[in-house]
Amino acid sequence: MNAPAPSATLNMRHVLAFVAMVFGMFMAILDIQIVSASLSEIQAGLSASPDEIAWVQTSYLIAEVIMIPLSGTLSRILSTRVLYTISAGGFTLMSFLCAQADSISSMIVFRALQGFIGGAMIPTVFATSFLIFPRDKQPIITPIIGLVATLAPTIGPTVGGYLTDLFSWHWLFLVNIVPGIIVTVAAWFLIDFDKPDWSLVKNFDWFGLIFMGVMLGSLEYILEEGPRDDWLDSTLISTLIVICAASAIAFAWRIMSAKQPIVDFSAFANRNFSAGSLFSFSLGVGLYGLTFLYPVYLARVRGYSSLMIGDTMFVTGIAMFLTAPIAGRLMNRIDPRLMMATGFAGFAVGTWIASAVTKDWSFNELLIPQILRGVSLMMCMIPITNMSLGTLSPAKLRGASGLFNLTRNLGGAVGLAIINTVINHRTDFHYERLAEHVTWSNPTALETLDGLTRSLSTLGSDASSGALAKLSQMVQREALVMAIGDVFVLLTVLFAAIAILTPLMRKPRPVPAGAGAGGH
Repeated sequence: MNAPAPSATLNMRHVLAFVAMVFGMFMAILDIQIVSASLSEIQAGLSASPDEIAWVQTSYLIAEVIMIPLSGTLSRILSTRVLYTISAGGFTLMSFLCAQADSISSMIVFRALQGFIGGAMIPTVFATSFLIFPRDKQPIITPIIGLVATLAPTIGPTVGGYLTDLFSWHWLFLVNIVPGIIVTVAAWFLIDFDKPDWSLVKNFDWFGLIFMGVMLGSLEYILEEGPRDDWLDSTLISTLIVICAASAIAFAWRIMSAKQPIVDFSAFANRNFSAGSLFSFSLGVGLYGLTFLYPVYLARVRGYSSLMIGDTMFVTGIAMFLTAPIAGRLMNRIDPRLMMATGFAGFAVGTWIASAVTKDWSFNELLIPQILRGVSLMMCMIPITNMSLGTLSPAKLRGASGLFNLTRNLGGAVGLAIINTVINHRTDFHYERLAEHVTWSNPTALETLDGLTRSLSTLGSDASSGALAKLSQMVQREALVMAIGDVFVLLTVLFAAIAILTPLMRKPRPVPAGAGAGGH
């Protein structure tokens, strides 16, 4: 059963339900990154190997990326109320079990279930915002969703670092318990937007679900582990690429032949949704890619702890928080495409400034690029969401919301894979070029080596070998800094190109006060 068109007047019960749903979405997105700064502590607590501990993050991402497009079908079958209550309650239960995990295998299972069950909360909130609020209220609602969707992964490492430092890694998960219970109870008693349609179960496409799960799961694994395993040099990665391609073909066949496809792709017939998905993909690169890249520099080059990294990067969150209401007001005053172009151009300027990075950069040098990133995220996220989902009919919104959120997550996964690959290859390239100049005939190299030898003279006969090792580390560090600079240049080109493509979206017609959502 389709949800009714939104009323021109706000229903306070719906507002309270929506607030609870947004808070649940915040928890689900926060948990993507909250463990990233504390993996070493979890590894020590569970006696896990470096390869095993990576699955604490990877299992969550793989499971979540499967649920996100599936949520549209499930919300039609179960209703928003039942799906969201199960999602919030299951996420809370899995958070508790993650905190109780006593082995890496149980932790991986609980994290996968946490990501899968909790993943339904994210697209459900996006769809609900357009189903229950009139179009003239979107400049207020969309900034709230955009802020939560982008702020949560940005501050995730900071929150995780503080919780682990003040308490223990168990609190990365225990912190969800009380808010999760509140959200679950509120969802059950307050959500009444639609009714379940159990007739859809009869034609549920189980084969489509299996093919989609294998396709997205293997793709996420390939993107996560590919850079580490040097892509096709790994037999497992090569095999998964074949499996991913085969399941993608089978999934496409099911989409075209199934009576009731597991995912509705008809929203892509809408030009704004198709173009918006491209921009959402690019935004995912800026959101997750830069959330990864800055900590890599601060940790591996500057030697910062997780708390110091969080303190340095927190300025991005402040910039986002201050920009959100301004961007919301601008939505009805200027062409949203101009906002998007300005946002992506801001990304490009910030990454271009950061491409001049040296080993000595700290908070002051990173301040402007991070402010530009925070402002740009809001200038992009709000109009992209509004223009992509705001012109769809209510019948298309649930499925389209899942696909829209999937593009952002996949953008982040592809961006991280490219960033890691470029860093690895360019670090090796720059190391070889720098090493060519560090020879016995280079006076600067000899002077540096001599100074290192004197500083390590207390080691006795080991001073010379220690100095050589130290010099090699310095060359490796410089190569890494140069590689990070190359990544920033690459991102600059990407964001500048995307800024130029913003006219692909149609300018929306002015919305009269009280107009409902879902126009064509």
